[in-house]
Amino acid sequence: MKNKEKQIKDKSRVSNFGEVLTSKREVLDMLNLVNTETSRLDSRFLEPACGDGNFLTEVLNFKLDILEKNYSKNQYEFEKFSIQIFTSIYGIDILEDNIISARERLFNQYFDLYSKKFKSDINQKLLNCIKYILEVNLVHADALTLKTTKNDKFIIFSEWSLVNDKIKRRDFEYKNLIDYAPFEKGTLFSDLGDEVIIPTPIKEYPLTHFLDIIPKNEFK
Repeated sequence: MKNKEKQIKDKSRVSNFGEVLTSKREVLDMLNLVNTETSRLDSRFLEPACGDGNFLTEVLNFKLDILEKNYSKNQYEFEKFSIQIFTSIYGIDILEDNIISARERLFNQYFDLYSKKFKSDINQKLLNCIKYILEVNLVHADALTLKTTKNDKFIIFSEWSLVNDKIKRRDFEYKNLIDYAPFEKGTLFSDLGDEVIIPTPIKEYPLTHFLDIIPKNEFK
C-alpha cells in the first residue's frame, strides 16, 4: 500500500491557521491549466499561501526543464536566465517556518541541477544572488491583511525585468497593486496578455548587471 502524501503537519496548525498543504497531483492539475505560462521563463507566479513550497517547487521544475534544454551548453546564459526564473517566483505565508522551508527547497532544487551541470566552476556570486531574490520574493506575511508578520508593515514586492544582461528593479506595495487594478484589468502578476495597470513604484533601482543585484549591506 502506497503512503499517502502528507497534507497536514499538525492539527493545531489546521485549527489556528487553516494550513492544509496542496498535494503534488493537485498542483500539477492547476499548472496544466496555464501550461502556456509554465513554458515561459519570465512568466510570474505568486502563491499567496505558499506553505513550504509545494506549488512553487513544481513551477520551478517546469522552468528548470526549459532552462536545461536551452542553455546547458553556455554557463553564462544558464546563469543569466536562472536569475530571470527566480525573479519570477513569489510567495507569501503566515508561518515563518514555512517560508524558511520554501526558500531552502527552491534553492536546493536549483543547486542540485546547477552543481551537476557546472560542478568544476560553481559561481558563488550567482548562488548568493538567488538566495537574496528568495529572501525578497518569498515573504513572511499575512495575505489577508497584506502586512508582514514581524513588523506589521505592508508587503512590498519587487518587479524584476531582465534587460539584456542587466536587471531593472522596481518596488511596489502589494496593497496598491490590488487596489489600483481589479483582477480583470491585470496587475504586476498578470502575464496572460491582459492590459496591465501598475501604480507608481515606491522605489526604483539603477539598472544593474544580473550578478550585482544585491545592494551593499542589505544581505549577508
